[in-house]
Amino acid sequence: MTVAQPEALNFECETGNYHTFCPISCVAWLYQKIEDSFFLVIGTKTCGYFLQNAMGVMIFAEPRYAMAELEEGDISAQLNDYDELKRLCLQIKRDRNPSVIVWIGTCTTEIIKMDLEGLAPKLESEIGIPIVVARANGLDYAFTQGEDTVLAAMAARCPDKAPVVEADKNERNAIQKLLNFGKKKEEVAQEETEYVNHPPLVLFGSLPDPVVTQLTLELKKQGIKVSGWLPAKRFTELPVIEEGYYVAGVNPFLSRTATTLMRRRKCKLIGAPFPIGADGTRAWIEKICSVFGITPKGLEEREAQIWQSLEEYIKLIRGKSVFFMGDNLLEVSLARFLVRCGMIVQEIGIPYMDKRYQAAELALLEKTCQEMGAPIPKIIEKPDNYNQIQRIYELQPDLVITGMAHANPLEARGINTKWSVEFTFAQIHGFTNARDILELVTRPLRRNNNLKDLGWEKLVKEEAKI
Repeated sequence: MTVAQPEALNFECETGNYHTFCPISCVAWLYQKIEDSFFLVIGTKTCGYFLQNAMGVMIFAEPRYAMAELEEGDISAQLNDYDELKRLCLQIKRDRNPSVIVWIGTCTTEIIKMDLEGLAPKLESEIGIPIVVARANGLDYAFTQGEDTVLAAMAARCPDKAPVVEADKNERNAIQKLLNFGKKKEEVAQEETEYVNHPPLVLFGSLPDPVVTQLTLELKKQGIKVSGWLPAKRFTELPVIEEGYYVAGVNPFLSRTATTLMRRRKCKLIGAPFPIGADGTRAWIEKICSVFGITPKGLEEREAQIWQSLEEYIKLIRGKSVFFMGDNLLEVSLARFLVRCGMIVQEIGIPYMDKRYQAAELALLEKTCQEMGAPIPKIIEKPDNYNQIQRIYELQPDLVITGMAHANPLEARGINTKWSVEFTFAQIHGFTNARDILELVTRPLRRNNNLKDLGWEKLVKEEAKI
């Protein structure tokens, strides 16, 4: 008698182009996260036009980034890069006086072999401001990897010894100050005793402050103390990272940062699923607890409570199909959450897959599909968009999550789409933010339901045929 083996994840690799934004777009969220930073993008006019278009709406917020434009003279190596960069950095120091200047290298700096890493230390000692070099160029697979490059560079700047001076200690404990705001000394001392004795834990990944607080508090409920976040709100508050510290990531696109922390800083990586969606957040906390030998408390009830509050959204998507074209490397985590919501994932396109860093997430996807009785989706790395379009026509999914370039052409053919970039900028981590994911996913479906009510369905179908 033969026993049927459970279906396993199926990986394929096509040879398509990378249809994703340029990674220098990471400046858009990182300059807001690291409040005492200034980002200098070293590239051509094309890079400048891209940043103007991508971040033009933020112009009134006086953003802390600028372009150092390379001209024909620079590219033919006739001009002195050092003098020009020094002039710009001195101007930035005079006008803004940041705690750190981040040089963002672009494709052009790679092609002309510009020695940014060689120039930075000399200039740093001259102007007295730390200069971090991050080559967040378009040679990467996906635009979110720009953050990965910046955080990997910043990991090298984290102090390797706990501060001795009291003033330095206070500056480093920004998270604890935030959590203890408005509390008496006795209350703070009482809360400190609630933590379990475990090795230091540093979390990495750029998240909005409310989400940082939420995840820190979720771990605190389990008796786990977060020693710091990379990046911190301020460059001067970067976490201490000593050899043997434990680290855990919150985003699937941070494999380079994880590698840097393990190899250069000798940290121990906790290979957990990512805290995206209620199921992912629970699995993330459970894995951290298991590493520290802690029995998690109340997580099952917490997750059940969240699912109950999401039922209104889940009713709209249960049984419906979704197709990921691939754009921001969040695809596997989002697919796993949507399978748990009752959707059928037909295909997961992803520009690049680091199977080691995403191993726990892939295992959770497989387990979720088996528990939900859903077919295990095919994962296609570096998908060819022409082939994907043919598969979309054949499969007729209820929703396609895609990059901005393909959304309008698909909509014109009567296929519901959602921009994948919106998930990058939305707050999707933690228990409470599962609602925000479903708000985005269901928006095209709710819009169509509203159109039906207005009797426009026939008109939309007619236009799709034309």
